[in-house]
Amino acid sequence: MTAVHLPDASDVPKGRLPRRVPVRQILCLLPLLLVAVVAVQHRAVLADGFAHLGTAEWPWLLAAVCATCLTWVAAACTRQGAVVEGLPKLRLLATQFAAGAANHLLPTGLGASAVNLRFMTVCGLPLARSSAALALYLLAETIGRLTLLAALLIAFPEALRLGTLIPEGAMGPLLLGAAALVLVAAVTLVVVRRLRATVISFLRTALGEARSVHTRPSRALALWGGSLAFPALQATVLVTVGQALGLPVPPLHMAVAYLAATVAVALVPTPGGIGSVEAALVVALVAAGGPAAVATAVVLAFRIITVWLPLLPGALTLGALVRWKVI
Repeated sequence: MTAVHLPDASDVPKGRLPRRVPVRQILCLLPLLLVAVVAVQHRAVLADGFAHLGTAEWPWLLAAVCATCLTWVAAACTRQGAVVEGLPKLRLLATQFAAGAANHLLPTGLGASAVNLRFMTVCGLPLARSSAALALYLLAETIGRLTLLAALLIAFPEALRLGTLIPEGAMGPLLLGAAALVLVAAVTLVVVRRLRATVISFLRTALGEARSVHTRPSRALALWGGSLAFPALQATVLVTVGQALGLPVPPLHMAVAYLAATVAVALVPTPGGIGSVEAALVVALVAAGGPAAVATAVVLAFRIITVWLPLLPGALTLGALVRWKVI
C-alpha cells in the first residue's frame, strides 16, 4: 500500500501565502454589502418614502428623476474642467455614478473623493496633480453652491425665516468655534515644519493646476458651469418633488431652502449626509413656510429619488469599475 504525503505548513515556501487572497473580488462585493447594511438600518425611512411616492403626481416625479440623472453629467463636466488632460468621457460619467453610491456609504465627501482620485491616477495623472484637481473641484463646487444661495437670498430675502433655523444665542458660539479651528490650524502649520512644507508644496501644485485649467476656456467653462449646474439641478429635484406632493411653497423659495440646508450640513461627517440632510431640509422647508407634515413627506420622497433608488445600481457600477480596473 503506497503512502500518500500530505503537504503541511512546512512545505509552503516562507513569505508566501498558500493561496492568493482575492482582494479585487472582495472589493467588488463590498459596496453591495454596505448597501444592504445601510438599507436595513434605514428600512423605516425607505418604507415611508415609498409610501409618499405612491401618492405623488408622476409627471413631476419623472422630471425629478431626469434632473437627478443630469446631476451626474454636471459632476462629470466639473471633474473634466478641473484637469487639462482629456478624460475618457463614458468612463468619467460612469465613475460619477459610482462615486455617488460610494459617497452615501462613507462619511460625506470621502467616498466620491476616493473614487475620483483613483480614477484620475489610473488615467495617468500623477497623485499630486490628481489631488490638486480634486481640491479644485471641491472649491469650485462650494463656490458655486454659495453663489447660488447668495444670489437667491438677495433676490428673495423673505424666502427663509432665519430665526427659525438658528437658535437664539447660537451664532456667537458658532463663530467662536470656527475662529478656534482656524487658530489651531494656523498654529499647527507654524509649529510642525514637515506639515507646513507638505501644505506649501500642495498649494503650489494646486495653484499651478488652476492656472493651467483657466488658460483653456473650454476647461474653465466646464469647471464653473458644472459647479453651478450641479447644485441648481439638485435644487430642481427638490422643487419638482415638492410640486408632485403639493407643498405650498414657491419653487424658488424651495430652492433657497435646499441650498441653505445643504450648506448648513456640509461639515456633518455622516455617510452621504444620511440623517442630517433630512432633518435640515425639513427645518428649512418649514422655515420657508411649508407645513411640517408635507415638508417631511417631500424630504423623504426627495431622498428616495436622489439617494436610495440610485444606490444599488451605483454600487453595482462601482463593483464593475473595480473589477475592470477602471478605478
